[in-house]
Amino acid sequence: MKIYQPIAVALLCGAAAVSAQAQDFKAGFVNTDRIFREANSAKAAQAKLEQEFAKRERELVDIGNRLKTDSEKFERDAPTMSEAQRSAKQRQLIEQDRTFQTKRREFQEDLNARKNEELSQVLDRANKVVMQVAEAEKYDVILQEAVYVNPKLDITDKVIKALNAAK
Repeated sequence: MKIYQPIAVALLCGAAAVSAQAQDFKAGFVNTDRIFREANSAKAAQAKLEQEFAKRERELVDIGNRLKTDSEKFERDAPTMSEAQRSAKQRQLIEQDRTFQTKRREFQEDLNARKNEELSQVLDRANKVVMQVAEAEKYDVILQEAVYVNPKLDITDKVIKALNAAK
């Protein structure tokens, strides 16, 4: 039995050391969705995108409204049209719709690409601030994605304040 005493003492010492290290461990959490919604740089990026794409969006709305009006007019006038007129108008409406769908898809792709660029810049700035907070406050780990986080670990407000102050 005496042979096992040193092993037991070593295990107890090891457990005490792990317990002491666990008490020194400092973790935090940053909610990137909140940063994208609340940080001034994210709001500025959103406003920039809206301004940049507003003209194209209005043009798309106009094209869509024109297509709708033309379709409604065709529905009303179709019974009085000749077969050739009806067929020609249908082809014209199909072509209008195809053009509209293409422009809408291109608009959405361009908007998504630009949004990703802008949000990437916001995220890069946010990550630099997170690193500064982590170093200044001696965090061991800061997570950005989690299934559950105790609210006391959430440092998102600190990061947003630092981001807003760091113009």
